[in-house]
Order: sequence, then C-alpha cells, then structure tokens
Amino acid sequence: MMKKHELIDQDGQADFGIFPDGVDDINYLDFDLRSTMGKSRSTLFKKLSFNQFQFISLSCEQLIIGLAIVDLKIASHCFVYVYDPQTTEFDEVSFISLLALNTCIDSTPNTGQATFRKGRNSVTINTTAKPQIRSVEVNLKSGLKISACIDESINYNPLAVCVRAGFTGFHFTQKTAALPCTGTLQWRGNKYVFEELKILASVDWSAGFMRRETFWNWGSLACTLADGRRLGLNLSAGVIETGFTENALWLDGTLYKIDMVDFQFERYGNAKATSKWRLRSNDGIINLYFEPIGKRQDKTNLIIIATNFTQHFGRFYGDITLADEVITLSGEWGFTEDHYAKW
Repeated sequence: MMKKHELIDQDGQADFGIFPDGVDDINYLDFDLRSTMGKSRSTLFKKLSFNQFQFISLSCEQLIIGLAIVDLKIASHCFVYVYDPQTTEFDEVSFISLLALNTCIDSTPNTGQATFRKGRNSVTINTTAKPQIRSVEVNLKSGLKISACIDESINYNPLAVCVRAGFTGFHFTQKTAALPCTGTLQWRGNKYVFEELKILASVDWSAGFMRRETFWNWGSLACTLADGRRLGLNLSAGVIETGFTENALWLDGTLYKIDMVDFQFERYGNAKATSKWRLRSNDGIINLYFEPIGKRQDKTNLIIIATNFTQHFGRFYGDITLADEVITLSGEWGFTEDHYAKW
C-alpha cells in the first residue's frame, strides 16, 4: 500500500481509518468544516480551530524524560520534565504563550518542524524524510539541555489513525513506541549519554478539528526485553474510539494491533499517589497493572480553554499474551495519563 499523500480528498472530506504507510500531509484547510447546522466555516475559522500537539518520551531504567509542544491557536503550551529513578531527583518546567506566540507545528507528521520559544527557553522537534530522523533540541535558561536523535529509518511502522471527532470534525494521530535513540542530556551538572543508557523513544503526533470537550486515558511503555528485543506500547481510551482505536504494541518495530482497552484507577477520594492502575484489552492481549512512582500535573482554566491533566510515570507489571508467546513485565518503566481538555 502506498503512503497517503494528503488526508483530505478533493471533495473536502477526511479519509477515516488506519494508514499502514502513514500520511504525508494533514491538509486541514481543504477540509469542508461546517457548523452543527451545516453552515460552511471560513478559512480563518479553520485556522483558529485546528489543534496540534506533539509529545515525546525518552526512557530507560536510569532516566525518564517527557516533553510536549501543544498549539491551540488561542494559546500554546510547552513542558519538559526529567526524572532520575535512582536518586528520585525531578525537574519540571512548563510555559504558556497566549495567542500561541513563537509556536509553530507543521502539518506534516514525518517532515517539518515543531517549535516553541519563550524568552531564553526553546524546544524544537525537527523531522526529515531522508534520512528518516526525528531530532529534538531543548535549551532552557536553567541550563537543562537535550539533544536527541530518534531513528525512524529501520523497520519503522507507525500507527496512523483518523477518526470522526464530534459531529463535524476529525482527529488524526500517529503513534510509535520503543524507537532507537542517540544523544545527550545535560542536567544538574551531569551529562547523560543516551547510547550508553540504551534509551528508547516514543512519539505522539496528533492534530485535527477535535471535540470541544474531550478526555482520554492513556498508557505507554518502551523497554528492552531480556532477550534484547524492543517492546513498545500505546494504549488509550476516550478520544480515538469512533470506529477505530489507537491501541497497539511494537516488538522490534513490528506493529501488532490491539482491541479496546479498559482503564481502572482511582481519581478522587482517598486515592493515594501510589494507587495501582489496571489495563485490560477486550481481546485478552493486555492484562497489566501500573504502579505510579511520580507525576506531572496541570490544572489550567482559561475559561475558553481548560485542561485537567495528570501524567504518571511508574512501573508496569503483568502479561502481554500474543499468539505464540506470553511476555511478562516485571516493573518496566512507562507512563499513564488521565486527561480532560476543553479547546
């Protein structure tokens, strides 16, 4: 199957489904966006209503890194955090830029840039087709620096999905997990070399005319198994479930699709920070527990837009049952998330 060049066809309609070879361009301005009563929306309205974000995690037994650029047009948001599991040291920075000043995310998932700048702080994600490399550069006034190179050239099988969003919109997402990564981190006077730590990367590139109010639960994992194979997971419930899901695992780059996943966890009341999550898939492949160790949390209410976001990092336990083997996790590091958004 050939890679799809543009998501929106000549009639202004989005192509819904799963695209094994990805999509070159999310040409959203060609989309026939309408109000719930069928009135055509202007080009300016489409520009202001199109949401985009890119999240990247870098993880291994010795280091957990998460970073994101979010462009909501009314405002943009960027965060970076670093956690050392051995010392429990944790640093986090978060920025908001009204009217998304100095923020740009190209509409091409596998080429182009995502950038955010505020004062002496900058985050840039640059993707090239030849070679297939996604590079990350973070420079913060605190002295924290990240220079990473994510290899998307060998056995690259992203899960690219487009679904309906609300009555009139669409939501496109492209996920990958457990990709090889090289580079360095400079943090708290120390230099970490990613090749020595065998860090793996996971990427979430998402965009669309999304539901005005939405939520999702999410789980992600990237680890090296005892036999040397790379295992990646992307599990979700909530936002991408209109005929298709974004649930998948990658084993040495080979993608295996997973059915709908149920997330069970404590959100309020007497829940402790270490309360376990349970993740189970309808097809029986996923039967996991997640034990949170730390978290990044954000509650922002700007009236027009709002977010209630908790991303945990911690350890996964349990079984992944494939046709010819059972993979048992015994405390591998990963992420879960509970997220409400109004945008």
